[in-house]
Order: sequence, then structure tokens, then C-alpha cells
Amino acid sequence: MYDIVVVGGGPGGYAAALYAHNFGLSVGLVTDEPPGGTCLLRGCIPAKQWLHIAEVMSVVRHSADFGVLAGEPELDWQAALARKNKTVETLVKGLSGLLAQRNVDVVTGRGRLDGPGKVVVDTEDGTRVLEGRNVVLATGSHARTIPGYEIDGTRIVTSDHALDWPSRPERVAIIGGGVIGCEFASMLVDFGSQVTVFEVMDQILPGSDPDAARQLQRQLSRRGVDFRVGVAVEPAKVGPSTVVVPWGDETLEVDVVLVAVGRGPNTEDVGLETTAAEVEHGFVRVDPETMQTAEPNLYAVGDIVAATPQLAHVGFAEAIAAVTHIATGTPAPVDYRAIPRVTYTHPEVAEVGLTEAQAAEQGIDVEATKHAFNGVGRAIITGQNQGFAKVIAERDGPIVGAVVVGPAAGELIHELMYSVGWEALPEEAAAFIHAHPSLSEAVGETLLSAAGHGLH
Repeated sequence: MYDIVVVGGGPGGYAAALYAHNFGLSVGLVTDEPPGGTCLLRGCIPAKQWLHIAEVMSVVRHSADFGVLAGEPELDWQAALARKNKTVETLVKGLSGLLAQRNVDVVTGRGRLDGPGKVVVDTEDGTRVLEGRNVVLATGSHARTIPGYEIDGTRIVTSDHALDWPSRPERVAIIGGGVIGCEFASMLVDFGSQVTVFEVMDQILPGSDPDAARQLQRQLSRRGVDFRVGVAVEPAKVGPSTVVVPWGDETLEVDVVLVAVGRGPNTEDVGLETTAAEVEHGFVRVDPETMQTAEPNLYAVGDIVAATPQLAHVGFAEAIAAVTHIATGTPAPVDYRAIPRVTYTHPEVAEVGLTEAQAAEQGIDVEATKHAFNGVGRAIITGQNQGFAKVIAERDGPIVGAVVVGPAAGELIHELMYSVGWEALPEEAAAFIHAHPSLSEAVGETLLSAAGHGLH
């Protein structure tokens, strides 16, 4: 009998298993693949390795702008693929070792709930039953598709396949202009592919700050990405070596279609029907204070949770909340107001808190203040002076949201995360000094302006 049985080895699952060590709890972790889940094996980590390779290639391509003559770079795709694989293998090995150090009993196989406190696991050696005083369900998510775009892994693929392409595709259509679609567009265009992005909504990065979406689209378009926004595609026509994508009265012939229309929860055939847990459109409903389902002592975390962001770091936080409640009986709720959201394109787009539109929907009267990177010394030095920082503050009140588009946006946003999380007033946050020259000065200048006394 374990104190906790965790089903799923992704960020939510392995975080729950690791964090339980702090309370001396015994843990059995059930996973049907190496620990790490989608994020480590075929999501966040490998995708960002490819994006960094694309960034290196872009830097070399433009090195003459800085007086460094290197010539036109050539991508060794197999070497880059090997680099990606090595990064994943290194992190999987480290995570496996950490789980062993924390005395987590890792059981390899497919786990399924069989009533309260019981998990049946199909392993290579047969069926094994694990019992736990508590169960944490963290089965993750899968790539969705749309009618007319059945995934075959060759001509019509998801990000799972695209991260392991054996060679660079020449012509790619990306269905979906959200985070995943834009990241692949940024990467592929830097590698020299012809890229067309179709997005049915009226902007890329739907739901994000419109200024940020426009800035990203403008910069990716300059690099060669062709965007078709507000366009619904019709069923593809797959041939032996090409795919034709129809929309309206037009068509586009490409070598491969990457479907990037979001992710669905892995909650089918995991045994939820044997419990009192409630499921809504495939997502598990939980008490947000504790991550507990309607079934006592059954918790859910990560991508399967209803109405929370499908982000690895959210899975970490929800796992901590669930384990804390299991161990202490005290709620330790996740502060979803201050969750950073990052799109790792070039340039990066990072947001935290509310957008202006979301604030308006909640009846909050806000003022937005922006400062562009084009006047920031460090940005000019590095040749990355496009984009801006934006602070959204309640009128005569605290900072409720922020956006950064530009170099290192995914790092800079964390300063503003604290401002949102601590409900800082602009004048309070503006009182702190930023090093010169630094990219963070864009944030500092924005805060000064939001406080009513801008410098530059």
C-alpha cells in the first residue's frame, strides 16, 4: 500500500512523485514510457532544442552585420537531430536518477483506475495491481486533428512526428497559428523551408494580446512565413508525394501538412468511470483549492484538468498543490493569475496575467503602457531591437497583466510575473533599478511610464 500512486510520468506526474519526498510519503509511479512525458520526450524540450538550432543558424547567417564573415550557413540535419536526441536522453537519464534517489517505485506499463485507491497496470511481465491511500492522475494530453486531416505520420503529421523528421521538408503548410504552429513556423523558415500558416481565428496566437500577435506576425512575415488568417481549410487531398490544401477558391500544394490545432486530454480508457470523478468534455473537474476530484483521495493534475492552462509548469504547480493537500490536509492553491505564458518563436512572445480584453470582460478599468526595444541599448547591440514591453494596470491600482515581445521575452516576463502576483502598484515596481545596458531596461522604462514619470 503506497501513500500515493501516480498515474502518468509527465511533468504533473513526476513532479508529484518527487515532491512527495518532502513529506516522507511512499510513491508508486506508473508510466508506459520513459519518465518525462510529452514535455520532455516530444514537446517542450525537443522543440526548444530545434528552435535554438534555428537561432544559431540565424545568428551565423547575419554574422556579417557584426563584421564576422562566416558565409551562408548549411544545416547538417542529422547532426541537429542527434543533438536534439542527446538533449532528451540526458534529461531523461537525470530524471530517472532523481526518481530513484527519492525512492520512487517506477512501474513501467499502462495504468488504469479500477475503483478508489486501486490502479491496474499492464506490464511486460503481466498484470500488476497497485493500491494507494491516494491516487494522482496525470495522464497528459495528445495532439488533436481536424476532419479531413487524418494523421498518417508522413504527409499529414503532428508535432510528435515533426520533431523527428528525417530531413528538412521543403514546403510545409501548418494548420493552426497558435503557440505550436508559430514555433514551428519560426523554426522552419529559419531552416529555409517554405512555410504557410492557416489560422481560422482573426489573429495568430488566439486569445493573446493583439499587439503581440501583430508584432510576431509582422516579424515572421518579413522572414518569409506566409500567413492566411481568418481562413478555414477544407479537407486535404493527399497524393503519393504531395498534399493539396484547399480553402475557398484557392489551393496550396505542399510536401507535408503539420496539424497544430491544440491538444486533447488523455482521459479515455483510464478507468475514471470506476470512480465518482466528474468529466467535462474529456477534462477532469477538480476543486481548484486542492486538485481533488469528486472521488475522495483521487486527484488530477496537468493537461487533463478542466479550465486550467495546458503548460508543463502549471502541471508542476498543480502537483505541488495536490501533494501538499495529501500530506497536510491544507490547501495550497495555484495562483493562476500569475502563470507566465511563453511562445518560443524568434522573437519570443511572453505574457502574464490579464490582457486588456480580458480585463474589460471582468469590468476592470485598465491603462496600458508600452516601451519599444528600438531604443534599448542592449537590444541594438545584439541586433534584436524589434518588439516591446507592455504593462497593464488597473486605473489607480495594481498591475494586472504584462506582455513582452522581443529578445529573451521568456526570461524578462518573470520580473513582471512577480508584479502581477504581488499586486504591485506601478510606482512600487518602478522604484527598482535596472542595470544598464540590459534588455530588462525595456521593462523598467515601461514601469516608469506606467507610474506617470517616464525617463526616455
